[in-house]
Formats: sequence, structure tokens, C-alpha cells
Amino acid sequence: MRLTIVAILLALGLNTNVDAQNENIQEPKVGLVLSGGGAKGLAHIGALKVIDSLGVRIDYVAGTSMGAIIGSLYASGYSGKQIDSIFKRVDFDEILSDYTPRASKTLYERVNTEKYAVSLPFDKFKVKLPSALSRGQNTFNMLSKLTLHVNDIEHFSDLPIPFFCMATNIETGQPVLLDKGSLAQAVKASGAFPSLFQPVVIDNQLLIDGGVTNNYPIYELKERGVDIVIGVDVQDGLSNRIDLSSAPEILFQINNFRTINDMKTKSKKTDIYIKPDISDYNVVSFDYGKQIVKNGEIAAKLKTSKLKDLASRQIGRERIDHIIRTPDSLQINQVYFEGLKNYTISYVLGKLKLRPFQKISYDRFISGTNNLIATNNFDSFLYKLMPSKHNGVEGYDLYTELRETKQTTVLKFGLHYDGLYKSALLANITKKQLLFKNDVASLDLIVGDNVRYNFDYYIDKGFYWSVGLRSHYNEFDKNISASALLSPEQLLTVGVNKIDTKVTDITNQIFVQTQFRNDAALTLGAEHKLFKVTTETVLSSANQTKTTFDNSDYVSVFSKLIFDSYDNKYFPKEGVYFNGDFKIYLYSSDFNNDFEQFSTIKADLGYAYSFTSKLSANVLGETGLKINAQNNSHFDYVLGGYANNFINNYKTFYGYDYLSLPANSFLKATINVDYEVAKKNHIMLSANFANVEDDLFQSTDWFSLPDYSGYAIGYGMETFLGPLEAKYTWSPETKENYWYFNLGFWF
Repeated sequence: MRLTIVAILLALGLNTNVDAQNENIQEPKVGLVLSGGGAKGLAHIGALKVIDSLGVRIDYVAGTSMGAIIGSLYASGYSGKQIDSIFKRVDFDEILSDYTPRASKTLYERVNTEKYAVSLPFDKFKVKLPSALSRGQNTFNMLSKLTLHVNDIEHFSDLPIPFFCMATNIETGQPVLLDKGSLAQAVKASGAFPSLFQPVVIDNQLLIDGGVTNNYPIYELKERGVDIVIGVDVQDGLSNRIDLSSAPEILFQINNFRTINDMKTKSKKTDIYIKPDISDYNVVSFDYGKQIVKNGEIAAKLKTSKLKDLASRQIGRERIDHIIRTPDSLQINQVYFEGLKNYTISYVLGKLKLRPFQKISYDRFISGTNNLIATNNFDSFLYKLMPSKHNGVEGYDLYTELRETKQTTVLKFGLHYDGLYKSALLANITKKQLLFKNDVASLDLIVGDNVRYNFDYYIDKGFYWSVGLRSHYNEFDKNISASALLSPEQLLTVGVNKIDTKVTDITNQIFVQTQFRNDAALTLGAEHKLFKVTTETVLSSANQTKTTFDNSDYVSVFSKLIFDSYDNKYFPKEGVYFNGDFKIYLYSSDFNNDFEQFSTIKADLGYAYSFTSKLSANVLGETGLKINAQNNSHFDYVLGGYANNFINNYKTFYGYDYLSLPANSFLKATINVDYEVAKKNHIMLSANFANVEDDLFQSTDWFSLPDYSGYAIGYGMETFLGPLEAKYTWSPETKENYWYFNLGFWF
């Protein structure tokens, strides 16, 4: 009996000791810290894929800049593989440039933006540099959509994995820890790289990239009570004098002095320190994303033994792989606005194309945000979609925060060369809110071989009738077909085919315009035109020093219907284009004493289609005719040459010199084939055919084989100055060839 009692006591004591030991064995709390580094931060994805594959569970995530972006997605439930798939689909050129689709701009905004290479803020007669190249709106839109499933979480410690990120207060130079509020906004602030992305305002603090003050927040992570820290460091080492060949590289080097010195200590405090080899890449090497991710995997696999050992000690719950689906549509209930002063709620809703208690596609919602940003009336547009339920309908309440731009005056510059206007330098001043809150005035001054100006004033009333004023001055010297200027009797007397001619055109318009949508508008207006055509060739009195063909004022009324869904003005890959114009000339000062009222009608119809991502075609049909214009040939349709900013009724036609095919009516078809051999580099093949004849449509001759044809082969490149083009053209009728060169946006 005694032995039995002793045995029982021993067993109980042993069991108690084992239980006590088990209680003393605690599962380690694991923290993950991800440094900033721009494109080099894509290596974090590779490291996360390895961490997931080895079964390591992360209990807290901290990140800075790109580390914050990837860390926030991981903390909100995405796996390393899912994040890899997401970033493979991201167009980083659009993210970095704050690209706004052409479809998001109104027709007026396109005209006023598609001809300038450089824009600089201009205030109180002082030119300033912009605060950044990008507003970061595309980054914010992407992050908002990817984190929509956790938008109702106020404190980041309540995310599937607790999270915080670092930013920098640019006014005080102090690091700022962000762990609550809007996750997308916090991460946008953490990644607001100076000069690349503009600062973000949170809680009245002006915040930029956290890497400026704390690029590896390990101490802040340890304060969260983690036991083991896994760190992925993608920071630069110091560059040598050979690599320090530009101002940005020198600035990066100066900033790296502090971060590299900090890492000497911080790396030793990291239990599992992962350092990918990213020496061949820089902060914008996004084109090498696949290899950078791979290098992250390679570096993490070197720590396999330690990671496996850590996973074996995590005997509790396992990491949950969440199935996250971003919605295709949104039910928008209430909409709340903050920050509006000069613009009304109806104006913003109109640009967003949004009404409360409406269901829209997510793509349409993003398109609306682009519409708003494209106005350039707002420095930033931040929003948060919060789950809500109204009248039994589940959806989201939209909370918006807008920062109206204080900069209403901008200087813009452009550079151009073509065969008609020759070299030209453009300086523009654009002033918004000149007389009204929703108006804009723009003045182009163009100097070079031919002096010109363009003045535009527009009161934008959105989808209501807007009001505009326009004044343009154009001039150029060119050999023009003699038949476009002389009567048959004069042609016999002079005996020349072309005459060196100076054309001067001053056009003033007042109009109203209504927009059915961004890419469609109807314009009605009245026009005054001074049209002057002269030549130094003396054709009449010997006392004259030059001959004047016309020097008359004309008054007309016009209507114009435009639909333009081309994705690119100069190299369209998809979309439809229609431009119809009807004009009635009512009055003339009648320099030649032969004026009779007449009308012009012209229309262009184009269709662009992509066969592959590289190969596309654009088919364009054009026609025009004059009604009751027997005595006035100066507004005839004249084809020939290559240009995109012809005035009056002048038209491009490959294979012929500028302004060499005149008539009062024409019909033309053009086929352009574009092969993008490299990004923004195009090889183009073109063919055009036309019938050009007086009174062409009074018989069936227009419906016959073309009388004129021409072909072109060329190369085009999209540059920040605009398109750079070289085209060789040839016509089988004349057996002549012409080269056309163009540099810069057309204006």
C-alpha cells in the first residue's frame, strides 16, 4: 500500500512539473520589418513567398515606403504569391507619371494639354518648380481597391496581421508612426518619395517618405512586444565616384549616409536578417521586377534553416490564407465631402459622374476619379469607402477629402518643327478663375519662322451649355498650287504651276458648347475671319511690289459635332473619331468684289483597332464640299503634305507637296498601320487615296477609282516634347517623293 501511495505521489509530482515546464514554454511572437527602396522593394515579395512556403506565421508587420506598400497588403490578408500576381499586372509607368487616361479629359482639356512639354507654376510673376512630378492618385486608387475589404478597420492593429508604417513630417523633420485611419492614405504618405510624389496631409501634418528619417523601423516593432524579428533590407550601399554622375544620384548618396550608418546597428538587432542582392538596380528599376523578386527569394532561402526552426516553435495557430475578391461594382449610398471652397458639390459629383444611392462599376468609379483629377483643380483627392446599409440596401458610404489647388496660374512651353510652319517655340500662360470660379483663359505666343498666337477663354459648366471665346492668328509662306489662286485666264498668262505665297489668317469665334460626355461635344457659334493671301510675284500692275489675291473680312455662323474616343491623339490603337463641321459665310468685305454667300461642309471619320498589343491600324475617311461658291476659291479644299494643325480647309495627303491639290470638293481615304517595335517606338506604313475635283458630288465620279494616291513609310517615337516623326512618301502618279519631319506636339 505504501509503495502504491508513493508511486501515485511521484506520478502526480512529475505531471505537475511537466505542466509547469509547458507553461514556461511560450510561442515566440514574430515581427516582420520591410525597408524602403523603391523598385528594389519588390524583393520583399520574393522573401514573403519563401516565408509563407516554410510555414512561418507573422504576428506584426512594420514597413517604410515600398516596404509599407507591400507590408500593408500582406497585413490585410494577401499572401506572398497573391502580392506577386498583383504587381505583375501593375503598369509602373502609369503609377510614376500619374498617368490620366485621355478619356478622362474633356475635349477642351485635351486641346489645352496635348501641345505642351513643360508646365511650371507661376504666381505673383515668379516661376516655381512643381512640388512633385506626380500626385500619386493612381497609387492611391490601386491601394484603396486592394484594401477595400479592410476599409472599416480604424486601427491597423485590428488588421488580419497588426501593422504600422513610417512617414516623415517635412516641416519638423521628425519621423511619424502611422497606425490608424485610412490604410491607403497612410501607405501613400509613407511612400511619398520627395520630388516624385507630392506630400500627403494627415492630421494636419505634411508627410513625405518615411525613409528620410526611419527606413527600417525595428525599434518601433520591438516596442510592440515581438520576440523574434525577421527583417528584409533593400537599401543601397554607398556609390563610388564613377556612379555619382548626376544630381539625383548625389542626393540619394547624401540620404544614404544616415540610413547605412543606422543599419550597422539595426542589422545586428535583427534575428533573421535577409539582404537581397539588388546592387544592379535603382529605385525606379520596375522593368526588372521579375528578377528583383527572384533575388528576394534567393536571399530568403539562404535563411531556410533559421526560418524552419522558427516555424517549428510556432505550435499554436497557423497563418490563414484569406480569399480576397475585389468587387466589380459598388453600391454608393451617402457621399460626404470635406475641403470644398471654390467648387460646389454638384460640380464634383458631375466630374465623378456619380449620384448618391447608385450602383456603378468599379472601373467607372476609378474613371470618375480620373475625370476629377484631370481638371487640375485639385492637388489631391482622397476617399474612403465605408460599409453601410440604407433602406435595407448594403453598400458603401463615400467619404472624400479634397485639396483645392491654390495655384491658378501656370506657364507652359513647347517646341516644334514641321515642313509647313518650320521651327517654332511656344510659350503659354494659363489662368484659372480669372473672372469666375469655373473659367480658364489661355494665351499661346509662338515665335520662330512664323509668328502666331492662340487665345482661348472658356467658362466650363460641365454637361450644361458652356461659353467660349477664341482668337487665333496664323501665317506661313509656302509654294501653293497656282490653280488654287488664279483664274484659268491668269494661269495661261503666268505659265507657272506654283506660286510662292504668304497666307495670313486671323480667326475670332464666340460659341456655346455642350458635352454629352467627355469625348463628345456639340458647338454652335459665330466667327469673324480676316483672310489675306499675297505673293511677291507681280501679276498685274508694274507699279505694285506684290500681288494680293484676297484681303477680306468674313463673317459666318457654324456648328461642329465631335466624338473622339481615341486612346492617343498621335498614335491611336483603339477608338472612334468623328468631326463634322458646317459653316455658312454670310458677309464679306469683298476685296475682289465677287462675294456671294456660300457654305462649307466637311467631315472626318476614323476607326482605330489593335490586332495585337504591338500591331494596330487606323482607317480614316474624309470628305468636304462647298455649296454655291463659284466665285470664291480661297476656301477650297487643298490637299498635300503632312501636318496636324492645318487651318481652314487644308488637308494632309501623302505623296504630294503641301497645298498642291485644290478643288471645291474632295473624298479621301487613309489607312495607317502601326507596329510598336519597342515601347513608344513605332514603325508606320500608310496609304491614302483621293478624288479631288470641282463639283465632285454633282455626278457619280466620286464613286470611282481614285485619281490620286500616295504612300508613306515612317518611324515615330513618343518623347516628352511630343512625337518625333520621319516619313518618306511617294506617289505613283507624279513619280515624286517627299520627306516629312516633325518634332514636338503640334500647335
